Amino acid sequence: MIEMLKPGLLTTVQDLGRPGYAHLGVTCSGALDQPALRAANRLAGNPDGAAALETTLTGATLRLDADTVAAVTGAPCEVTVDGQAVPMWTTLDLPAGCVVQIGPATTGVRSYVAFAGGIDVPPVLGSRATDTLSGLGPPPLRAGSALSLLPAEPSEPSSAASVESRTWDSLVLRVRWGPRQDWFSVPARDALLGTAYKLSVKSNRVGARLQGESLTRANAGELPSEGLMLGAVQVPADGQPLVFLADHPTTGGYPVIAVVDAEDLPLLAQARPGATVSFQLWT
Repeated sequence: MIEMLKPGLLTTVQDLGRPGYAHLGVTCSGALDQPALRAANRLAGNPDGAAALETTLTGATLRLDADTVAAVTGAPCEVTVDGQAVPMWTTLDLPAGCVVQIGPATTGVRSYVAFAGGIDVPPVLGSRATDTLSGLGPPPLRAGSALSLLPAEPSEPSSAASVESRTWDSLVLRVRWGPRQDWFSVPARDALLGTAYKLSVKSNRVGARLQGESLTRANAGELPSEGLMLGAVQVPADGQPLVFLADHPTTGGYPVIAVVDAEDLPLLAQARPGATVSFQLWT
C-alpha cells in the first residue's frame, strides 16, 4: 500500500493510456512523457505499460507500508528516502514504513515513480490512466489517498539511459501539415514555421498553449466539429496555436493547421511556461 502524504500540484496515476477509443469519444490519455514512464517501469522490473505516478513541478511525498522496489525518472528532482538522498534513474530498494519525497523539478515538469508490480486501480477500457478532461480513471491524488500495488512478477530490473542533464528551454518540434492547412494564408503558414513561440502558463495535460505571431485565416467560414488527434496544432479564433496533448478532446471546431510528430511530444510535455517552441516541417 502507498499512502499519499503530500500530492503536490498534480499527481496522477498514468500508464500508456487507452488508444483506439476515439469513436467512443474517449481520448488516449496516459503519461505525457512515455519514454520516461517506460524507463521507470523497466528499472522497477515491470512491463512498460504498468501504472505509475506522474508528478507535476512540485513533486510529492508518500509512505510505503511494505518493502518494495521503485524507480524515479523524468524531470530531474531531489529524491529522498527517510531524509536521505537517493539517485534517480536507478533501481531503489525501499523498506517498509519509509517516507519517499519526490522534490520539486529543477528543470522540466513531470517526474515518474514506478513501483514493482505497478499501481493497482480498476482499469477503464484497459487502462488505469487518469484522464483529467473526461474524468475517466482514478481522480488526481489527494493527501490521504491510498493505492495498492499489484504483485510483482519475477523479473530482473533492466537499465535505462539517464537524461537528467537535459533542459527543455528551447524546442524545435517536427510537424506535418494538417487537414486544414488550406484554411490559412501562405504568410500564416510561413509564420508557423518561422516564429519562436512562448509556452503559455495556461498549458496543462490537455494541451500546450503558445503565444506569438497570430496566424491569419484565408477562410473565415465556420468549420463543423471534426476529429482531433494527439499532437494536432489547432488555431482558435485568437490565432494563437494550441498543441493537443494526451488528455485532448476527441473533436473540435477550430481548424488544425499541422500535426506534431508523436516522438517530439514528450519534449513539449517537459517544457515549462516561457520556454521557446518552434516548428520545423517534416516530410
